Amino acid sequence: MTDAGKISEGSSYDVVVIGAGPVGENVADRARAAGLTTAVVESELVGGECSYWACMPSKALLRPVVARADARRVPGLSAAVQGPLDVGAVLAKRDEETSHWKDDGQVAWLESVGADVHRGTGRLTGPREVTVTAPDGTEHRLTARHAVAVCTGTRAVVPALPGIAEARPWTSREATSAKEAPGRLVIVGGGVVGVEMATAWQALGSEVTLLIRGGGLLPKMEPFAGELVADALREAGATIRTGVSVTALHRPAPDGPVTVELDDGDRVEADEILFATGRAPRTDELGLETIGLEPGSWLTVDDSCLVEGTDWLYAVGDVNHRALLTHQGKYQARIAGAAIAARAEKAPVDTARWGAHAATADHAAVPQVVFTDPEAASVGLTLAEAERAGHRVRAVDYDLASVAGSGLYADGYRGRARMIVDLDREILLGVTFVGPGIGELLHSATVAVAGEVPVDRLWHAVPAYPTISEVWLRLLETFRG
Repeated sequence: MTDAGKISEGSSYDVVVIGAGPVGENVADRARAAGLTTAVVESELVGGECSYWACMPSKALLRPVVARADARRVPGLSAAVQGPLDVGAVLAKRDEETSHWKDDGQVAWLESVGADVHRGTGRLTGPREVTVTAPDGTEHRLTARHAVAVCTGTRAVVPALPGIAEARPWTSREATSAKEAPGRLVIVGGGVVGVEMATAWQALGSEVTLLIRGGGLLPKMEPFAGELVADALREAGATIRTGVSVTALHRPAPDGPVTVELDDGDRVEADEILFATGRAPRTDELGLETIGLEPGSWLTVDDSCLVEGTDWLYAVGDVNHRALLTHQGKYQARIAGAAIAARAEKAPVDTARWGAHAATADHAAVPQVVFTDPEAASVGLTLAEAERAGHRVRAVDYDLASVAGSGLYADGYRGRARMIVDLDREILLGVTFVGPGIGELLHSATVAVAGEVPVDRLWHAVPAYPTISEVWLRLLETFRG
């Protein structure tokens, strides 16, 4: 190492990965599997947002909530689960799933695949060159013979409102790592983070108020998804206000309540406020200006995740703004890793639709589960998206409560299924399920959409009786008439 402020020449690798979340880890794994030397640079915890502040802690909070809700709908069991959740036990399980915010295990895994881990902030300082500033201020330079992969993800966006600094609002990080349930929690935003955190904290004892600028929840899914989730949240005790915006915040005492001013003149008081209002790319301090790109911008890529205008820079995961989901970023990482390896070997690169080096699913078959009660899950296009894209389609709906398996799953089951059929090709462009226990149904829909399985062939995929998956048969029967 050198004195702070001086840059050592460092090391040369085939591939340098900036960001060691699930996406960066998978790029590194694929590069090493292809025999390429690989360095990974991480400024926080190896394992990234998903492991410590997003997917894992949020689902650990939600699992007992949904399990209790399911149990309350089962005769013979419901009377035994009417009491409150053990909040301490739920939070302890959340802490266990995040490894208590320690990354030793993830570091060991990266090292086990042969990647070198460099602690510090990575910054581009020229083509194929990354300068790492270590926690002690020393700097060293890494050079990449073949590729640099930017896997820095996104950060939560907090609006520049009057009083925002003194209010000290939660973002998704604070919402998933909080040590106790606030008495009153205001959540601004009705997307996935907003509805999942409303579901979790309402069940853990908070009085939740959701403030939505638009007309409903989950605006990127079919409208009925947000409607069914909103109904359940209201029944659980949450307040949902649509068509309102926050104009200012007041928190005069650091440990006191926060007052939220709304554009309709009303005020809401809470103990904490969570802004779940979008994400921005972590590219502000990445050094993009040294290679002619705009700092703070999303990085536009082709289907192999190669940044447009370069032959060495890849942007993988949320930072390219294609599909802001962990599983989709890991999929991109597998594609990008294979493409980097092929180009390094000067082998053919197959970027045709559904090719080995093309992240086609980002356009055609992105799956997502929202872990609320009821769950909402979708893959591919909604009806509105399909129509905007110019497809000749038909939406086929079915009441999930009419399936025998649903009645066995829960008394008073409420849910809905929809498939979007391309009438010209007679394949599925999209599928949406909403209802208790439907998250595990989604992969069957993902296979059907990604595989472009003809409706006539799906007719021969016989669902087991009596399961909720029998909805597939009912949807096909409805389509055939």
